[in-house]
Amino acid sequence: MPTPQAPRAAAATPRSLSGLAPYLRPYRGRIALALVFLVLAALATLMFPVALKLLIDRGLVAADPGERVLALREHFLALFAVGAALGVFSAARFYMVTWLGERITADLRNAVYAHVVEQSPEFFEATQTGEVLSRLTTDTTVVQTVVGSSLSMGLRNTVMGIGALIALVVTNPYVMAQVLAILVLVVLPSLVFGRRVRKLSRASQDRVADSSAIAAEVLNAIPVVQGFVQQRREAARFADSTERAFDTARKRTRVRSLLVAFIITATFGALLWGLYQGTQAVLAGQITAGHLGQTVVFVIILVSSVAVLAEVYGDLLRAAGATERLMELLASRSPVGEPAAPRALPPVVAGRGAAVALAHVTFRYPSRPKQAALADFSLDVRPGETVALVGPSGAGKSTVFQLLMRFYDATQGRVEIDGVPVHEASLAALRSRIGLVPQDSTIFSTSALENIRYGRPDASDDEVRAAARAAFAHEFITALPEGYATYLGERGVRLSGGQRQRIAIARAMLKNPPLLLLDEATSALDAESERMVQAALEAAMRDRTTLVIAHRLATVQRADRIVVMDEGRIVDIGRHDELVARGGLYARLAAMQFGLEAAAV
Repeated sequence: MPTPQAPRAAAATPRSLSGLAPYLRPYRGRIALALVFLVLAALATLMFPVALKLLIDRGLVAADPGERVLALREHFLALFAVGAALGVFSAARFYMVTWLGERITADLRNAVYAHVVEQSPEFFEATQTGEVLSRLTTDTTVVQTVVGSSLSMGLRNTVMGIGALIALVVTNPYVMAQVLAILVLVVLPSLVFGRRVRKLSRASQDRVADSSAIAAEVLNAIPVVQGFVQQRREAARFADSTERAFDTARKRTRVRSLLVAFIITATFGALLWGLYQGTQAVLAGQITAGHLGQTVVFVIILVSSVAVLAEVYGDLLRAAGATERLMELLASRSPVGEPAAPRALPPVVAGRGAAVALAHVTFRYPSRPKQAALADFSLDVRPGETVALVGPSGAGKSTVFQLLMRFYDATQGRVEIDGVPVHEASLAALRSRIGLVPQDSTIFSTSALENIRYGRPDASDDEVRAAARAAFAHEFITALPEGYATYLGERGVRLSGGQRQRIAIARAMLKNPPLLLLDEATSALDAESERMVQAALEAAMRDRTTLVIAHRLATVQRADRIVVMDEGRIVDIGRHDELVARGGLYARLAAMQFGLEAAAV
């Protein structure tokens, strides 16, 4: 079976940023406009030393005082025009690239999230939720910083640096030839440092993801953590993880700092040599003072551009690592996918229920490949029939539900609903026919009304309330502070276990599917609530096919058939009285729950 996650690369390179191309492509027009403003801002900067040279040579050095005043006025106005142009173009560039950074990051986050929610449960066996959240937040923020700021700065300073370098070569060819020879020597050590920074950038982001994974796991289990008084231990475990992340980040920062220091120092030293040669040329009368002033400014522009590019290069390496991690996530493919040519399921017949068939099914979870959760399992369920699955923990009962919902595909054998193999039907069409009430009820951070409406988003308020009444949830919901509009808190923390379960049952009833899967649906209810909900469930079962998983055998005594499972196989089938009379595993389970005397009745 294919793995749900793409393999990780050893280290990211700036080429990894090419993964952003599909997200940049829709905004080609804006990117082009941003580049135009970027180049205009860079050219305006490069015009400043030219205007300064004219100011010095024609304004300050002019012989006639009257001419000097007029020349100064004209050249200062020219300098102001250059500054104004620089301000306008820089503001336009800033707006355009910031907009692009925000827009592309939002698109990237949406794409990653939409992709992740389509993954099968097998994906989450191999990938921690905290890892996914880290990629959605930390990694996309790094990408946003680069696309919306660093990349623009890098391009602008590249244009400025190249322009200043060309100007220096044209105006001082002999001197700049020496300087360029020295600068070539700067590149070789920079490549060595750069490889080290790339590896540490990726490692640093992985360590941050580890911390996020620990935090997500612990915060979702706060009652257990506090119940076992493990707060200090979990805080220490998180602190240890963040320390490892800090240590990796410190190493990355140290190497990057050395890289920046080396590039700036070497470049500045080389250009100072060129500047020294320029001052000697002025003293020798070979060039004018304005020429020297122009050279000084061009040198400053070139040095500052190199310094900025050194910083930007480090940001690009971090963004490359983040992009690579995001592309890995987007490249992952769920083993459970849509069929190339989905088969249509037969039309739903109201009040009939769905036919279910499992034939010689063998299944092993990817995380436990040597242990069969189901072994040569065969079961036919007629439309409208209620079948209970009972047996000890680990018998494979929940696995049957997982295969019917097609959260996993069977290793061997055939799973069908209404005569169509589940792997040949559209996932949406298949799952729209199934209502699932899990043992651990999921409540979303919204109102009671919207939690029930999750079963059928187009349902009216009256239909939602009718489903709540059928699940005996209406009474406690109306007693809440704001009734159906009451916010239920994260994971339904404001409700009791039984109340959460009844919300989940109401949600399934609102969906009104032909096949209902109840996985310990009354496990969290007290005796009184269980009687009410059991009556509601029994009424709902009359119009649909129902599969029930129950450890509490009192809830399945009225099932049409009880399927007794052990170690992934069916060991007996019958009604309650028949199974008790035959003895065996069911009789032993009944004896443990009801007592020998009650079990015999």
